[in-house]
Parts: sequence; structure tokens; C-alpha cells
Amino acid sequence: MQKIINKVKSKETFDYSTVAESDLQGRTALVTGGTQGIGFEIAHALALAKARVLVLSRMEENGANTVATIKKEDPTVDINFIECDLGNLKMVKDVADNIRETEKRLDLLICDAGVGVNAFALTANGIDRHFGVNYLGHYLLINHLLPLLQRTAALPSTPAPRIVSVSSELHRTAPSSVSFANIPEVTSDIGLGPNGYYARSKLALILFTKYGVLHRVFKPNSDRILALAVHPGGVHTNQPEQFKEAYGKVMGTFAKAAVVPLMRSPENSSLSALWAATSEDVEKQGWNGHYFTEAGKVSEESKQAQDEELRKNLWVLSEKLVTEKMGSDALLSWDAPES
Repeated sequence: MQKIINKVKSKETFDYSTVAESDLQGRTALVTGGTQGIGFEIAHALALAKARVLVLSRMEENGANTVATIKKEDPTVDINFIECDLGNLKMVKDVADNIRETEKRLDLLICDAGVGVNAFALTANGIDRHFGVNYLGHYLLINHLLPLLQRTAALPSTPAPRIVSVSSELHRTAPSSVSFANIPEVTSDIGLGPNGYYARSKLALILFTKYGVLHRVFKPNSDRILALAVHPGGVHTNQPEQFKEAYGKVMGTFAKAAVVPLMRSPENSSLSALWAATSEDVEKQGWNGHYFTEAGKVSEESKQAQDEELRKNLWVLSEKLVTEKMGSDALLSWDAPES
């Protein structure tokens, strides 16, 4: 990782090949949602850079295609698919526990899997699927992988492991009524609409990142774990098709036609996450816990994302949800490595 990006200041001086042509030999990366769109491009670049890459997705056939596609380009890459539905908390826990027990290290955890702007529906656990997949599944995944990240951070001559959460500038459009104060708020259709539910989930990712750093869950001095959130920009993937499901065929078609011309390619949209995962400037500049809207561009979050009460509410709510759905022993301690 030392050979990556010494002087990255903006997207103009950082491109996809910067990572793909660098050397991550010996490092391990996990990418959720890594079989399509932004996640695929992130996994692709890290694999070509010789990292060991674990791709998590709920679609097994997509995983097989992803591995085959990348191996066709370079048969020597070390890339593996693991089936995992972020909307199924038991599966998330089981998968994370297996990874923690079998992998020797974890240097990069890229949280990209998510539901786009779409109609309200519930996960297998009875949770709003935007909140459940985009945020809560990652919350539990990170909790059960944290001991592995901590062990990696303790290895000699090892760059600080990083957790990169793919949020969105649409977090700024989260309804002012969002409080994360009680379980029914995220298990019932409270009329936020497709964009409102999506925006709330992306707000949660930033709040979680900020709380984890400011309250020393991710300890930059002792544990040497960095946590960041990024905005990828509007991306031209299959997510615009979800507008039809969210708003109906007619309005959804108009919405798609309006936004697609303004969107970036998945490769370009992966740059902010790849930069956050690999740039030496992150640690040098003390940017732990920050939010980036471009490669190298620190941005101020919305007022909601800076709200200390919302951060605390979300942390308490997350713990309540997981323990209610999974039992009192579902979470590992955030304070110390697993013995």
C-alpha cells in the first residue's frame, strides 16, 4: 500500500489506474455489493493491485460472473465470492464470524452494498430495507469484523486498516423528522417516500462513522483503525431502473430520463471510495471520521449529520434492533479485541 498515491489532492490527479497499477500484495480487502456498479469497480481495481479481495453479495450467480470476469483479465488475481444478504442479520453475523475465524488479516472494509431510491419494503428481519441493507447490515458486519481489523492493525509495518462507507450527498435531503429515537421509526412505513428512506439510510452511515471515531470505537492512536464516509456521485448503474418501482412506470421513466444524463460511469464513481481506501494523505492529514465528496475533497456534512444527539440515538437504536432481532449476545464488544 505504501506505493499508492503520495500526493493525491483531487479527482483530477487521481484516476482508476492509480490503484489498479499499484501494489497491494499481502493486503486483504472486503467489498460489499462488489458484483456490480461501483462495488464491482472497487473490487476490480483492488484485485488488479494484487490485494486478496473478498466480494460479498446476495446473488451467487453475480458473484461467479464477477470472479470469472476479473480472472479473465488477470488469471493471477486472488478474488473470492461470499454470498451474504445484508438484509438478513443472521446471515451477516454468520458470514462475518466465518471471515473473522478463517482470514489472517483485513486491511480494507468497503461498505458499498445498498438499496437505491425505491419503494418502502421490509427486510427478512422486518426492518425498512433501505435502513436494514444500507446501514444496519453494515453496522453488524463491522462489529463482528472489528477484532480482525484490530489484529491487522497490530501487525508490524502495516498501514492502518480502513473502513470506507459509501454514503451519498442525498443524505442532505433526509426529512427533518428523522430522530432514530425508537424502533417503530425504522420498522414501519412512516411516509418518508422513496427518497426519504434512502436519504435517511445514507445519513445513518455518516452518523455512524462520526460517532465511531469521536467516541473512540475506532481508535486512531491505539487500534490504528480509520473510518471514512464518501459520496460517489450519481452513478449510471441499474439503480435508476428502481425509479420505476419506486414511483411507478410513467413517473419512474421520466425520473430516469432526467437523471441518467447527469450520472457518472461506475468506474469514475468508484474513485472517491478507492481514494479513501488507499491514499496516504488520509492518515497524514488526520482525516479520520471525515466525509469526502470527491477524491481528496473533504466536505462538510449536513447539519443533521453533525448532530450529536442523532449520533447517540442511532448508536442506541442500532444496538436495540440487533439484540431484539438476534438476542442479547448478538453483538461483540466495541471496546476490546475478542479474546
